[in-house]
Amino acid sequence: MGMKAILEQAKFAQVGYVVHDIEATKKLYALLFDTAEPETQPEGDYKITQTTVYGEPAPEANCKLAFFDLTPGVQLELIEPNKARSVWRDHLDKYGEGIHHIAFYVDKADPVIEKLKEEFGAVVEQIGNYADGSGRYIYLSLHDKLKCRIELLESF
Repeated sequence: MGMKAILEQAKFAQVGYVVHDIEATKKLYALLFDTAEPETQPEGDYKITQTTVYGEPAPEANCKLAFFDLTPGVQLELIEPNKARSVWRDHLDKYGEGIHHIAFYVDKADPVIEKLKEEFGAVVEQIGNYADGSGRYIYLSLHDKLKCRIELLESF
C-alpha cells in the first residue's frame, strides 16, 4: 500500500520550520511574503497539551509558534523550541534551522499511525493536544525510509 492510500483521507496542511529566533525569522518571512507578521503564540499549558516525547510525559517541552497562511488551508509554521527535550529541540540541535516536518489534516489519526508504522516503519516521536484542547498533533519519524518527519493533525 502506498503513501497515497495511507493518507487517502488526509489533506496537506503545512510545512513546519524550527528556528532559533522566531521574532527575527518571522520578520524575514513577512517581508518575503509581503504580508503582516503573524502573532507569536505559546505552544500551550501542559495541563491541556499533555505532551509526550518518545512515549514519556514531557511537561517542560514547549515552544513559540507563528503561522503564515499561504493559501487557504496551507501554512508555513515557525517553531522556536525552549531548551527542554522535545522533537523540536532535538531537530534544531542536530540539524540546525530548517524544515522540521510536513503536516496533514486527518479525520482519525490512529489508523493512519498504524498504517505508517506497518508500511514505512514510522516511529511516533511526540504527541500533544492543541493549546485550546480542540485536537491533537502527532509527529512520526519516517527518516529510515523517507528521510522526513510527518505530522498528523486531528481535530476533536
